[in-house]
Amino acid sequence: MTTDTHGNLKDEEGYQITPPAHWGFLPAGDAGVTRKVTSRSECWRVVFKKGRRTMSKGVWAPKAAIIRAKQEMEATRSTASYQKQKVYNAERREKKQQAYEVEFCEEVGKFLNFHPSYQPVAKAMSIMVTQHAIPVGSGTVARTEMIPIKERASRAVIAWMRHQTTAYDNMRIAKIKGERRAVRRMLAEQSTRLLNNYRKGLPIDSSCPLKIALEKVIQNQSK
Repeated sequence: MTTDTHGNLKDEEGYQITPPAHWGFLPAGDAGVTRKVTSRSECWRVVFKKGRRTMSKGVWAPKAAIIRAKQEMEATRSTASYQKQKVYNAERREKKQQAYEVEFCEEVGKFLNFHPSYQPVAKAMSIMVTQHAIPVGSGTVARTEMIPIKERASRAVIAWMRHQTTAYDNMRIAKIKGERRAVRRMLAEQSTRLLNNYRKGLPIDSSCPLKIALEKVIQNQSK
């Protein structure tokens, strides 16, 4: 199910429909309650498109089922064992995130592969790219496990450079199929040329977009 700009509910074929009178809407956000509701009763899932992803707005289901699920989850979450497990899970996720941050930062450094004379620059840039790319919920390519981490790192670098060293954010790109992809490809080639200067150990002048971007980020972080 989807909703139009006026909030009207529509089925897969685009026809407007109305939920039964004894149904209510459960917004997305509480996975535990949603699982109980959808596993026990008939329901309508409401989704929307965000880029290429299909996101959930919530579900329509019998009000009694929603109330019962909320009461059961509240009772479960009030127990000592649940609270203990919650703390354990949070600590485990934090350790996993920290380990991934180290691993990802190393992969970024390997992709940069700067000349020894620019290793301090590579280290600083690896940290900046990692801090931008890996926060949980960021939605960046670094958060997907569908591609190898080496590719995640390389894409994250190019994405960071697209925003930091080019005018991409202020570009007016024609709404033509494939145009944005073509612009990104062109900017990626520019970014690769900049990176190659550092990889070869060539002299970098003060007008280098990457040099300017790195100095700007460092300056902002020091404030």
